[in-house]
Amino acid sequence: MAEEIERKFLVVGEYKELAHSVSHLVQGYIASGRRTVRVRTSDERAWLTIKGPSLDGGLSRFEWEKEIEPREAMELLQLAEGSLIEKHRYHVDFEGHTFEVDEFEGDNHGLTIAEVELCSVDEEFARPAWLGREVTGIRRYYNSHLRAHPYKAWSEEERE
Repeated sequence: MAEEIERKFLVVGEYKELAHSVSHLVQGYIASGRRTVRVRTSDERAWLTIKGPSLDGGLSRFEWEKEIEPREAMELLQLAEGSLIEKHRYHVDFEGHTFEVDEFEGDNHGLTIAEVELCSVDEEFARPAWLGREVTGIRRYYNSHLRAHPYKAWSEEERE
């Protein structure tokens, strides 16, 4: 069984100049809730991903992923619930870890989140200066939640 262990943070500073790559992602959710089924395209590639529920406050969960043909992804995206999520993903290496910084577009414009994948739940890692408040486990920051409750509709309290 594959396990995804990651922590999420808001971004408060400049990171783009540090990125070694950037890609455009479009993703949709065929099913969402405790378990999600996601279809994602990234430039010329595509994946089908199934994620299980988190048992530790959002830090880790089962993840199964398979690369699929881009045309299959486009067909599956037509089954997506709610709106599609679009974002640019910047890959930034920092002291032994790669941070994936997602700059959202469309109804989620203005939201930028960094994720770092870890090997264990208690793994130590250095935090770059542009990394802000941790939002791991806060449901409103999940992509599956953003498709139905976009950032543009959040109150000022939710944005703090």
